Amino acid sequence: MLAYVITRTVRWGSGLLLVLVTTYAMMFYGAGDPVKRMFDELSQGGAVFDKSVQDAMRKELGLDKPFHEQFINYLVKLSQGNLGISIRERRPVINMVRVRLPISVQIGLMATGLAALIGIPLGVLAALKHNRWTDTTIVGSAVFINAVPVFVTGPLLLVFFVLVLDIMDVPFGWKGPFDKQIILPLILMTMAPLPALVRQTRAGLLEVMGEDYIRTARAKGLTERMVVMRHMLRPVLIPVITVLGFIMIGLVNGALFVETIFNIPGFGQLTYQGLTQVDYPVIMAVVLIGTVIVMVGNLLVDLAYPLLDPRITAGK
Repeated sequence: MLAYVITRTVRWGSGLLLVLVTTYAMMFYGAGDPVKRMFDELSQGGAVFDKSVQDAMRKELGLDKPFHEQFINYLVKLSQGNLGISIRERRPVINMVRVRLPISVQIGLMATGLAALIGIPLGVLAALKHNRWTDTTIVGSAVFINAVPVFVTGPLLLVFFVLVLDIMDVPFGWKGPFDKQIILPLILMTMAPLPALVRQTRAGLLEVMGEDYIRTARAKGLTERMVVMRHMLRPVLIPVITVLGFIMIGLVNGALFVETIFNIPGFGQLTYQGLTQVDYPVIMAVVLIGTVIVMVGNLLVDLAYPLLDPRITAGK
């Protein structure tokens, strides 16, 4: 197990370095000058700045150096735990991440857990009622949910719950994971991965239902519940756990629309802010942390396999 973790760490370290080099090169050669863009926006408000002021800021931020020097300086600071200073907000990026990332992680974990609690039982029910109206209803609903994008579902649910039913105020901002304002964003975040979980669970169960060991279990007189829980569901959970891992990663890294709709100051909002403002340190921090989340998520999924099926060795 230790050798497996070390091998993965070395492999991911080289992959992470490649991602950082590529991202930094794309910003340096394609994103434009963030200092010039910032001063151009300020000039639209009537302010006038001399070119020497821009040059002084570039020198202060180290943006006057060639690509290789900038990137090496970034890696040196990164090795010291320094993610840089935001060009726009003029404060350490690590402080911005410390505030924003936990919010997205909390929502992402809650949405992943809720999706699993709803999606897996629905997938099991659809498989057990194969080709009946229950199966058709569940699969049809999953397809419908999957077809409507979140930026359409969000405003529609807002209108329905706030204006039509009048059972809540407009959710706005972040007041913690247990505040009632989290209900609507959580519903939206749960709806996105739900169809994939339902389809994966249903397909996996249908595949194993006709196996000999299932017929043997029923011949022994086991109840249907025991057959499903002990013999059908356990091998099916391996691909489902894989899907859940990708779902969790996607919810943490990609909650941009939900956080924008409800003005939740999470990691998605920080990503949007960095991209629109061409804030190099913020963009690099977002890419770095997003990549690490993907790697850690994949590692946790791999380590979960032996728990579901002892025949699988995590180190292979």
